[in-house]
Amino acid sequence: MSNTLPPPRPSELELDAFLAQYGDIFEHSPWVAEGAWKQGFTARHDDPDVLADSMGAILQQADIDQQIAVIRAHPDLAGKAALTGELTQDSTREQAGAGLDQCTTAEFERFQNLNQAYQDKFGFPFVIAVKGLDRHAILDAFEKRLENDLATERRTAIEQIIKIARFRLHVRAGETQ
Repeated sequence: MSNTLPPPRPSELELDAFLAQYGDIFEHSPWVAEGAWKQGFTARHDDPDVLADSMGAILQQADIDQQIAVIRAHPDLAGKAALTGELTQDSTREQAGAGLDQCTTAEFERFQNLNQAYQDKFGFPFVIAVKGLDRHAILDAFEKRLENDLATERRTAIEQIIKIARFRLHVRAGETQ
Protein backbone atom coordinates (compact mmCIF):
# COMPACT_ATOMS: atom_id res chain seq x y z
CA MET A 1 0.00 0.00 0.00
CA SER A 2 1.41 3.37 -0.97
CA ASN A 3 1.48 6.48 1.11
CA THR A 4 1.33 9.94 -0.35
CA LEU A 5 4.47 12.01 -0.45
CA PRO A 6 4.47 14.78 2.18
CA PRO A 7 3.56 18.40 1.43
CA PRO A 8 4.45 20.20 -0.61
CA ARG A 9 3.50 17.35 -2.90
CA PRO A 10 5.15 16.80 -6.30
CA SER A 11 1.99 17.93 -8.13
CA GLU A 12 2.14 21.27 -6.28
CA LEU A 13 5.78 22.12 -7.00
CA GLU A 14 7.41 24.35 -9.59
CA LEU A 15 10.46 22.85 -11.32
CA ASP A 16 13.16 24.34 -9.05
CA ALA A 17 11.32 23.30 -5.88
CA PHE A 18 10.66 19.84 -7.31
CA LEU A 19 14.34 19.38 -8.16
CA ALA A 20 15.35 20.58 -4.69
CA GLN A 21 13.04 17.96 -3.17
CA TYR A 22 13.38 15.04 -5.61
CA GLY A 23 16.31 15.75 -7.94
CA ASP A 24 18.56 13.43 -5.97
CA ILE A 25 16.31 10.35 -6.21
CA PHE A 26 18.42 9.11 -9.13
CA GLU A 27 22.03 9.30 -7.92
CA HIS A 28 23.65 12.55 -9.12
CA SER A 29 21.23 12.65 -12.10
CA PRO A 30 18.61 15.40 -11.58
CA TRP A 31 17.83 15.42 -15.32
CA VAL A 32 15.70 12.30 -14.75
CA ALA A 33 13.45 14.11 -12.27
CA GLU A 34 13.36 17.18 -14.52
CA GLY A 35 12.25 15.11 -17.49
CA ALA A 36 9.41 13.60 -15.48
CA TRP A 37 8.31 17.00 -14.16
CA LYS A 38 8.24 18.44 -17.69
CA GLN A 39 5.73 15.78 -18.71
CA GLY A 40 3.33 17.23 -16.17
CA PHE A 41 2.09 15.96 -12.85
CA THR A 42 -1.36 15.43 -11.45
CA ALA A 43 -2.35 14.45 -7.91
CA ARG A 44 -1.68 10.83 -8.97
CA HIS A 45 2.05 11.68 -9.03
CA ASP A 46 1.94 12.38 -5.29
CA ASP A 47 1.96 8.60 -4.87
CA PRO A 48 5.56 7.29 -4.63
CA ASP A 49 4.88 4.39 -7.03
CA VAL A 50 3.33 6.61 -9.71
CA LEU A 51 6.18 9.12 -9.38
CA ALA A 52 8.75 6.29 -9.53
CA ASP A 53 7.09 4.93 -12.69
CA SER A 54 7.09 8.38 -14.29
CA MET A 55 10.73 9.04 -13.46
CA GLY A 56 11.73 5.49 -14.37
CA ALA A 57 10.15 5.86 -17.81
CA ILE A 58 12.39 8.88 -18.46
CA LEU A 59 15.47 6.80 -17.68
CA GLN A 60 14.27 3.82 -19.72
CA GLN A 61 13.59 6.07 -22.73
CA ALA A 62 16.97 7.79 -22.48
CA ASP A 63 19.69 6.91 -24.93
CA ILE A 64 22.30 4.33 -23.95
CA ASP A 65 24.98 6.94 -23.15
CA GLN A 66 22.65 8.74 -20.74
CA GLN A 67 21.70 5.45 -19.11
CA ILE A 68 25.33 4.47 -18.67
CA ALA A 69 26.08 7.89 -17.16
CA VAL A 70 23.36 7.27 -14.54
CA ILE A 71 24.75 3.81 -13.82
CA ARG A 72 28.25 5.27 -13.47
CA ALA A 73 26.93 7.86 -10.99
CA HIS A 74 26.42 5.01 -8.49
CA PRO A 75 29.16 4.04 -6.05
CA ASP A 76 30.79 0.64 -5.82
CA LEU A 77 29.21 -1.51 -3.13
CA ALA A 78 31.44 -1.63 -0.04
CA GLY A 79 33.90 0.43 -2.07
CA LYS A 80 36.26 3.34 -1.52
CA ALA A 81 33.49 5.93 -1.29
CA ALA A 82 31.88 4.00 1.56
CA LEU A 83 35.17 3.75 3.42
CA THR A 84 35.95 7.45 3.06
CA GLY A 85 32.43 8.65 3.88
CA GLU A 86 31.79 10.03 0.37
CA LEU A 87 28.46 8.28 -0.26
CA THR A 88 25.21 10.19 -0.50
CA GLN A 89 22.98 9.97 2.56
CA ASP A 90 20.64 7.59 0.72
CA SER A 91 23.48 5.29 -0.38
CA THR A 92 25.01 5.25 3.10
CA ARG A 93 21.67 4.25 4.66
CA GLU A 94 20.99 1.63 2.00
CA GLN A 95 24.42 0.00 2.18
CA ALA A 96 24.37 -0.02 5.99
CA GLY A 97 20.87 -1.54 5.91
CA ALA A 98 22.29 -4.47 3.94
CA GLY A 99 25.16 -4.86 6.41
CA LEU A 100 27.82 -3.76 3.95
CA ASP A 101 29.39 -1.63 6.68
CA GLN A 102 29.98 -4.84 8.66
CA CYS A 103 31.95 -6.86 6.12
CA THR A 104 34.72 -9.10 7.33
CA THR A 105 38.14 -8.54 5.79
CA ALA A 106 37.56 -11.52 3.47
CA GLU A 107 34.12 -10.23 2.41
CA PHE A 108 35.51 -6.76 1.82
CA GLU A 109 38.28 -8.22 -0.38
CA ARG A 110 35.67 -10.27 -2.26
CA PHE A 111 33.63 -7.10 -2.89
CA GLN A 112 36.75 -5.31 -4.13
CA ASN A 113 37.65 -8.16 -6.48
CA LEU A 114 34.10 -8.43 -7.82
CA ASN A 115 33.82 -4.64 -8.21
CA GLN A 116 37.01 -4.67 -10.29
CA ALA A 117 35.99 -7.68 -12.41
CA TYR A 118 32.56 -6.15 -13.04
CA GLN A 119 34.01 -2.74 -13.91
CA ASP A 120 36.55 -4.38 -16.25
CA LYS A 121 33.83 -6.35 -18.05
CA PHE A 122 31.04 -3.76 -18.27
CA GLY A 123 32.69 -0.34 -17.80
CA PHE A 124 30.31 0.71 -15.01
CA PRO A 125 29.71 -0.23 -11.37
CA PHE A 126 27.51 -3.07 -10.19
CA VAL A 127 24.16 -1.66 -9.08
CA ILE A 128 21.59 -3.57 -7.07
CA ALA A 129 18.67 -2.47 -4.91
CA VAL A 130 19.95 -3.77 -1.58
CA LYS A 131 16.71 -3.46 0.42
CA GLY A 132 15.82 -6.85 1.82
CA LEU A 133 19.20 -8.35 0.90
CA ASP A 134 22.17 -9.13 3.08
CA ARG A 135 25.79 -8.97 1.97
CA HIS A 136 25.83 -12.71 1.18
CA ALA A 137 22.86 -12.44 -1.22
CA ILE A 138 24.46 -9.37 -2.81
CA LEU A 139 27.74 -11.20 -3.37
CA ASP A 140 25.85 -14.12 -4.93
CA ALA A 141 23.95 -11.76 -7.26
CA PHE A 142 27.24 -10.06 -8.14
CA GLU A 143 28.76 -13.35 -9.30
CA LYS A 144 25.66 -14.39 -11.26
CA ARG A 145 25.36 -11.05 -13.04
CA LEU A 146 29.01 -11.15 -14.08
CA GLU A 147 27.88 -13.89 -16.49
CA ASN A 148 25.53 -11.50 -18.35
CA ASP A 149 26.34 -9.81 -21.65
CA LEU A 150 26.67 -6.02 -21.75
CA ALA A 151 23.17 -5.25 -23.08
CA THR A 152 21.49 -7.52 -20.54
CA GLU A 153 23.51 -6.08 -17.68
CA ARG A 154 22.82 -2.47 -18.71
CA ARG A 155 19.07 -3.22 -18.73
CA THR A 156 19.36 -5.03 -15.39
CA ALA A 157 21.26 -2.12 -13.84
CA ILE A 158 18.61 0.35 -15.07
CA GLU A 159 15.84 -1.84 -13.60
CA GLN A 160 17.72 -1.92 -10.29
CA ILE A 161 18.21 1.86 -10.32
CA ILE A 162 14.47 2.36 -10.83
CA LYS A 163 13.82 -0.05 -7.96
CA ILE A 164 16.22 1.98 -5.76
CA ALA A 165 14.37 5.17 -6.72
CA ARG A 166 11.05 3.56 -5.77
CA PHE A 167 12.44 2.56 -2.36
CA ARG A 168 13.81 6.08 -1.83
CA LEU A 169 10.46 7.65 -2.65
CA HIS A 170 8.71 5.31 -0.22
CA VAL A 171 11.17 6.34 2.50
CA ARG A 172 10.34 9.98 1.78
CA ALA A 173 6.65 9.11 2.06
CA GLY A 174 7.38 8.01 5.61
CA GLU A 175 7.36 4.29 5.02
CA THR A 176 10.02 2.26 6.77
CA GLN A 177 12.84 0.91 4.70
